[in-house]
Amino acid sequence: MQASNTNSTFDVAVVGAGVFGAWTAYQLRRSGKRVVLIDAYGAGNSRSSSGDESRIIRMGYGADEIYTRSALRSLQLWKELFARVDQPLFRQTGVLWLAHEDDPYPLNTAKTLEKVGIPLEKLTTAQVSQRYPQIGLERISWAMLEPGSGVLMGRRAVRAVTFAAIKTGVEYLQDAVKTPGGGTGVPPVDHAQDARSTRQKLNDIRIGSGQRISAGNYVFACGPWLPKIFPGLLADRIHPTRQEVFYFGTPAGDRSFTAPALPTWIDFKDEAYGLPDLERRGIKIAVDRHGSEFDPDTGDRVVTSEGLAEVRECLARRLPALKDAPVTEARVCQYENTSNGDFLIDLHPEFDNVWLVGGGSGHGFKHGPVVGEYVAARIEGSNEGIEPRFSLATKASEQKRAVF
Repeated sequence: MQASNTNSTFDVAVVGAGVFGAWTAYQLRRSGKRVVLIDAYGAGNSRSSSGDESRIIRMGYGADEIYTRSALRSLQLWKELFARVDQPLFRQTGVLWLAHEDDPYPLNTAKTLEKVGIPLEKLTTAQVSQRYPQIGLERISWAMLEPGSGVLMGRRAVRAVTFAAIKTGVEYLQDAVKTPGGGTGVPPVDHAQDARSTRQKLNDIRIGSGQRISAGNYVFACGPWLPKIFPGLLADRIHPTRQEVFYFGTPAGDRSFTAPALPTWIDFKDEAYGLPDLERRGIKIAVDRHGSEFDPDTGDRVVTSEGLAEVRECLARRLPALKDAPVTEARVCQYENTSNGDFLIDLHPEFDNVWLVGGGSGHGFKHGPVVGEYVAARIEGSNEGIEPRFSLATKASEQKRAVF
């Protein structure tokens, strides 16, 4: 993936070619802006939060209608992009919610989906056993299927957006934005004081090659790197955590663990999820609980025996026929968590042309298209649809996750 940079002056510079940054660059270019997209390791790289092979796209968010509507809109935009680039990177596996008797989240999810008009199917445990006999139902009292939801092929989907952005005229640079050691964390820049206020404007940023990139607006969509670039501002507000993901092999010739025989499933109460065998990588399973603090540049990406043991317990409970299945792949990714799980999309408090975009918090990948639309609208100056929950002011230092 290469694109030459013949002009260092742009309308918008987007730092970070993960799912938020790539979609932001793409949406801005489609609105006519001159855009440069910069990433230190490359779009869809293995250090990024967007870098694993697959990501669930589901509409269910409990009572959080804002994210249900965003996911619905995003799925439409994902499908349109994949058709445009002729890459079928959405798998409609269906998403099955496994509901515990004392868990209100699936009940609230069903109410929200019905309100928004999203198809769903409520199933008894007997119906689940008949349709999906592979699934163990210990402690499960009922289930709900989102038939239109499924899986995005994560790493390749990010690269597809980036390629589409480049094809429409976005300049792409694989290089690191230099950062200082402290203060508010503004990268090495020339900046000008606005005589009318105490706010400043960022005039340019420097990258590893020594080149200066000048733009009217700057979008830092850097995922787990945000607190490293802006330590004084975000070190206590964005928390990268270590997340382990495992793939397990299925029996030779057995298609009962591939879609549509097996859907993507979520056990919200037990903080676990699983994906069917896609592209012969094996079934994917992980625990959706925040791990330990993690550095995306230097963190050790070897999974732990403790993590494997916990996932095997889950595997034995939910897919008992695979309880002794071999591990075919294992990944260490990271979330970048805000205090409550809401996204961060806001202006820097000291610069009126610097936008902070991140806080995917483990659920953000699916929303990339809508995040891109939202950022583009803010840069265009639109005040329509501003969401207070995305503001910097709502991001606390104490972790109280409320969005899943």
